[in-house]
Amino acid sequence: MLDTAQNLIRRAGKQLNLSDEDIEQILKINAEHIFEIKLSSGTSLQAYRVQHNNKLGPYKGGIRFHPAVDLDEVRALATLMSMKTAAVGLPLGGGKGGVAVDPRTLSRQELEELSRKYVQHLYPHIGPDKDVPAPDVNTNATIMDWMVDEYAKVSGDTTKASFTGKSVTNGGSLGRDAATGRGGVIALSELLKAKGLASKELAYAILGFGNVGSFFATVAASTFPQWRLVAAGDSTAAILDNAGLDAMQLSKLKAGGGRFLDWMQAKQITNDALIGLPVDVLVLAALENAITKDNMANVKAKIIVEMANGPIDETAHDYLSSKGVIILPDIISNSGGVVVSYLEWVQNRRGENWDERKVNSNLKRYLTEAVVGILSVSKEMQVDLTEAAFIQAIRRLNG
Repeated sequence: MLDTAQNLIRRAGKQLNLSDEDIEQILKINAEHIFEIKLSSGTSLQAYRVQHNNKLGPYKGGIRFHPAVDLDEVRALATLMSMKTAAVGLPLGGGKGGVAVDPRTLSRQELEELSRKYVQHLYPHIGPDKDVPAPDVNTNATIMDWMVDEYAKVSGDTTKASFTGKSVTNGGSLGRDAATGRGGVIALSELLKAKGLASKELAYAILGFGNVGSFFATVAASTFPQWRLVAAGDSTAAILDNAGLDAMQLSKLKAGGGRFLDWMQAKQITNDALIGLPVDVLVLAALENAITKDNMANVKAKIIVEMANGPIDETAHDYLSSKGVIILPDIISNSGGVVVSYLEWVQNRRGENWDERKVNSNLKRYLTEAVVGILSVSKEMQVDLTEAAFIQAIRRLNG
C-alpha cells in the first residue's frame, strides 16, 4: 500500500511539473513514534504513530488495533491522510497510529489498559494543536473516551479536543457514526449528477458490510430510493437478490452480530463473485487490495466507489481506468469520517454542540466541493479522478 500511495503522489507531482526534490519533500514523513506497550499481564505489543505532514494544520488520523498493523501500513495510511485532508480542503494534516494486536484476545480491562498506555507513551507529541487521533479499525468511541480521559490526566487539557470520534456524551459529535458512509453517498450522488445520471435507477453492490458499508446502504436507501442494493458481502459470505436487498434489515442483522453466511432470505455467493457482478456501481468497503491483478478482469461495474483505504492496487487501477471504469478515489469518497472529526474538533474548541442537521449540512458542503473540484481538475488535466484528487491535494500542500 505504501508503494501505491507514494507512486500516486509521484504521478500527480509529475503532472504538475514538480521537481523530484519537491515531490520527495511531499513524501517525507515528519516524525515516527515506534514503541512497545507492556500490559500488566506481561504481554508486550508493538505500537506506532506516524506523523506525515502538518503544513495545513494539526496531524489527523485514526488509531487501529489489528494483528496486521506494521510500520509500512501506518506510514502509507498517514501519507494518504495528508492527501485526504488536503484534497477535501480541511485545515488539517495527516497522521496514523496503530497497535499490532487482535483486540478480541483482550479483556475489557486489558483493552482499557492498552488504550491508556498508548496515550501515556504519546502525549508529548499529540494534542488539540499538534495531532488529533480518531477511531479506525477495531477502535471505537469507548476507546476514544478512555484515551481523551487519559490525555486530560497527563496533560491537564480539558477541551476534549485531543481526540475525535468520542461518545456524544463525552464531547463527540452527532452524525459521526454515519459520517463515512454518508459521505460516500454524497460523493457518489455528486458524481452521478455531473454525469447526468442523478435521476437514473442503478443497481449497486457493497463489498464489506461493516460500519461504513451498512451506513452507506441505509443512507442511500433513505435518500436515493432509485438506487437498488442487489448484493452485499461480509467476512463470511455475500448475498444476492437482483430485486433488491433491504438495507435496514441487513444493518440490524449485522448490528446484532449476525452473519451473511447464515442469512437464508437471499442467494449466497462468494465475495469474489460479488466483485464480478454486472452492477452499475461497486462499493468497496472492506480492506485494502480487494481488487488486484488477480481479479481485476472480473470487474463489470461502470463505477467503483472506494470506501476502504487503498482497495484497488496500482496495477488494477490502471487496468480498470483503461477500460473506462470510473473510480471515485478513497481520499474523497471515504473522507466523511475525517470531515466530521474536524467538525467535532471545531465544536470542542468552541465549547459548542451542534445538532445533526448542522453537522450533515457541513459534511455535504465539504464533500460536494471536493467532488466538483476533482471533476474540474480531471477535465483540466485530462487525468482520471484518482490522479485529479492527488493533484488537488498536492496543489494545496505545495501552495
